[in-house]
Amino acid sequence: MDFGLTDDQVALADAVRSFARKELASGALERAHASAFPWDVAAKLSELGMLGITLREEDGGVGGTLMDAVLTIQELAMVCPKSADIAQAGNFGPIRTFAEYASPEQKARWLPRLLSGRMLISLGMSEPDAGSAVTELRTSAREEGDEVVVDGSKVFSTHSPEAELFLIYARFGPGTGNIGSVLVERGTPGFTVGKPSRFLSGEEWCPLYFEGCRIPKENVLLGPGGFKKQISGFNVERIGNASRALALGRHAFETARRHAMERTQFGKPLCAFQGLQWKFAEMAVKLEAAQLLLYRAATGADDGLPSAQDTTMAKLACNEAGFQVANEALQVMGAYGYSTESLVEYCVKRTRGWMIAGGSVEILKNRLAEHVFERRFDQRA
Repeated sequence: MDFGLTDDQVALADAVRSFARKELASGALERAHASAFPWDVAAKLSELGMLGITLREEDGGVGGTLMDAVLTIQELAMVCPKSADIAQAGNFGPIRTFAEYASPEQKARWLPRLLSGRMLISLGMSEPDAGSAVTELRTSAREEGDEVVVDGSKVFSTHSPEAELFLIYARFGPGTGNIGSVLVERGTPGFTVGKPSRFLSGEEWCPLYFEGCRIPKENVLLGPGGFKKQISGFNVERIGNASRALALGRHAFETARRHAMERTQFGKPLCAFQGLQWKFAEMAVKLEAAQLLLYRAATGADDGLPSAQDTTMAKLACNEAGFQVANEALQVMGAYGYSTESLVEYCVKRTRGWMIAGGSVEILKNRLAEHVFERRFDQRA
């Protein structure tokens, strides 16, 4: 299969690259280390159609392809890694699941603000006792008349300090078949956003608590039986995760490559030392191999949703390549790379986190092994 870019895709990449260099290069370092969400950048990306790229035009999106979104993230990340996170939030993750399954009324109520860059949606999936084993979640949703009562808690939700809308996985009854999801707005009585905590990357998250939280039945996104649909939508999230991991690895690679050409030790540039040459050769192979798997997953989507097998393989390859390359780039740059005066250390911390988020690399390997052996391996006791 040919993974070469079309003329339109080349033009898109060029346009995003030009915009990023002109508008985002200045302040990229400060932006990466700031905990606050850069709403000003989100507004700019919205104006240029970089949010909602793959969403239907009738829903306010651009009607583009997954490849368009992947290319946009990659080009933004090469100039400003933090801006790639904004593109992720406006194209992948909970916004994509929401746009795929929300009712017309739900879309009309929230999508315009989400796509304008003025509002964020956060996903509440993980719980204190349900991480990789997400089907063991305990957060419950029970119908009472025209309302749904939500009880439980969530942890590690991206953008939870700033989000105004939360897509919450909940159990409407016993068993996987009764898992669905609801939409809860910040400020709803019975819903509390806890004190912020920080990840290694500096990104903040807040615990979410639901105690007799009452929402209208119209806020149910997917009721009982919706779990498989939600996971299908989650495959798109993995494309976004893989895109950023690979893009930040490539950002670190290019930074280290320039450093190796300019930095002189023992009377010659670093790139003249064979030990570093081999490092860069190995890094280049890892990046290119992961890139091909990512492109295959993005171009092989069926009705906009990529296959679980392709996204699992792409995420695993991009997670490992992104982190390994960023880590080697830091080693090449020494103290310069380890310093917060460089974006390389930021790339290392961010790519390390994506090896956990959205399905850990160990869980991904389990899923791939099931495909290899054509059988299901139950991880439960």
